Amino acid sequence: MVRIITDSAADFEPFELEKLNIACIPLSVMLAGKEYRENIDLSKKEFYELLASTGATPQTSQPSPDLLFDQFKAAKDAGDEAIYICISSGISGTYQTALITKEDVDYDGCYVFDSLNATAGERMLVEYAARLRDEGKNAREIVAALEEARSKVVLAACIDTLEYLYRGGRISQTVYKLGTMAQVKPIIRFSPEGTIEVPAKAMGMRKGMDQLCKRLEAQKPDSSHKIYAVYTADRAVGETLAQRMAAHGCQIPDEQIIPVGAVIGSHIGPGGCGLIYIAE
Repeated sequence: MVRIITDSAADFEPFELEKLNIACIPLSVMLAGKEYRENIDLSKKEFYELLASTGATPQTSQPSPDLLFDQFKAAKDAGDEAIYICISSGISGTYQTALITKEDVDYDGCYVFDSLNATAGERMLVEYAARLRDEGKNAREIVAALEEARSKVVLAACIDTLEYLYRGGRISQTVYKLGTMAQVKPIIRFSPEGTIEVPAKAMGMRKGMDQLCKRLEAQKPDSSHKIYAVYTADRAVGETLAQRMAAHGCQIPDEQIIPVGAVIGSHIGPGGCGLIYIAE
């Protein structure tokens, strides 16, 4: 048996994880002096409500190594293989922690896979791994397929402000100042190294959505995988993006319009949206 493990940055809901038989390691958010475990102590909706009411700068932290150790050790004791698909090493130390934990467990049947992504980009790789597991693939075969798919993940998002990325140290002061002109909405993506880049900007959210949808023409989605519209805090923004994507031939079911959780939301703030898919 192959055990699939991820972390809460993949933005699954608890019932989805149960349905797919996927274990999830919670990441933590510190907000207004209190620490919350994502999706355990704090739902996505509650996070954005707290963010708005406190005005505090959230801080995120890696999962406890003990939680990772317990998952890896349980797989070893049961004689199962395990694949941990984690948040990008470019924005979190979780990957390195997982590698160290794997060494502590001393089990070759445990694999740590760096998604080089987050939110639905990470989620899509997890879903793909679960599909391959259910088809009877072993862990080595699944990891090889994930490595091929990872380079094809497209994530493009338009965010309302660079304030949260700057506060969290994810972008430089120069990039922050250049991107805070009136009405300018930054376009962000993950680099091949898994860091957050700001390759473009748009004058307002509507034009930002237009730029996102152009990616659908430049890099067509692979129809064998899902395509997601994501949003931070305001579902109406995500629905508007989904409507624009439909005009480009990509129909998005309601269940594939999903909220971005607390860990990634801490870095990009409310009011943003994005499209995420695996390209042909």
